[in-house]
Amino acid sequence: MSETLKKLSDEGVSIWLDDISRDRLRTGNLEDLVRDRQVVGVTSNPTIFAKALSKGTAYDDQLRDLAVRGVDVEEAARAITTYDIRWGCDVLRPVYERTDHLDGRVSIEVDPRLARETEKTVAEARALWWMVERPNLYIKIPATREGLPAITTAIGEGISVNVTLIFSLERYGEVIDAYFTGLEQARAAGRDLSQIASVASFFVSRVDTEIDKRLDKLGSEEAKALKSKAGVANARLAYALYEERFASDRWKALKDAGARPQRPLWASTGVKDPALPDTLYVDELVAPGTVNTMPEATLEAEADHGEVRGDTVRGAYDGARAHMAALKDAGVDYDDVVRVLEDEGVDKFEVSWRELLGTIQNELNDKGAAK
Repeated sequence: MSETLKKLSDEGVSIWLDDISRDRLRTGNLEDLVRDRQVVGVTSNPTIFAKALSKGTAYDDQLRDLAVRGVDVEEAARAITTYDIRWGCDVLRPVYERTDHLDGRVSIEVDPRLARETEKTVAEARALWWMVERPNLYIKIPATREGLPAITTAIGEGISVNVTLIFSLERYGEVIDAYFTGLEQARAAGRDLSQIASVASFFVSRVDTEIDKRLDKLGSEEAKALKSKAGVANARLAYALYEERFASDRWKALKDAGARPQRPLWASTGVKDPALPDTLYVDELVAPGTVNTMPEATLEAEADHGEVRGDTVRGAYDGARAHMAALKDAGVDYDDVVRVLEDEGVDKFEVSWRELLGTIQNELNDKGAAK
């Protein structure tokens, strides 16, 4: 048991693993991480599944059966990914019960090719919710302009949602509003609001990657002094917005009806710049009622040498605002940064999904030829 991870958990940070694979499930590794590393949730994305499919033989038996049945690649992808997610949900079900349904959650993403299509995203969310059929499931819906009404509809229908690919404070405010509206629709339909949950995944390291690239182009010493601080500052201001919006009269009415807050989740917490501390986006974003979803390397780094110093968010709002103002003064266009990051995020997941489909198609062809 890592004392550092226990301290992090005691500060109100739920530790989730940003990874899933058939090997991890089959070997009991996920159960080990729950026991030894304070892991209380799991997130997945197309890149994670593409990586899992490309390694080892864990999926061979299922792929062979799918090939024998003549299943097309789209259906095969859903069969394979939902199998892992169901298994993950079952492993984490005791955590779900122990935490009064707060944690023990596993996330699966809608087809990223649908990120700009509201109705298709809703249909996909419904299909995944039905296919997995576990109460501790989250459906990941991207926070694109077209994703916002899909989030509202899903929440209104009682589907728990992990809102992903949030980069900007303005969009985060719209995500919170979409959640509130969905809950209001669910309440009007007579649904039990206590059974609906959501997290809002605010991406961190990618903000630094994009802004640091722009600061390097500016080239001045003043610009270079601003590097590698925007990701944390942006996330801290997101938490300030969370505190503000979840203190409103609108939220109080929903809370009184049984609703649960939509917790901020820090995503993209693996450090991209090797010059930075590898626990930066964990140690600097400790605040109650948050989730930090970590790649395994970041999780192990935090367990080994992380420094949990209590709440590192709520006392740092002024500094975060000053840093973002300094970036603006230096010539960094925040609105353009977050637009680029959203577009790139959607594109990267779409590429990964197509790679996943390609890998599965090749495996189906091979298994079909061998039957």
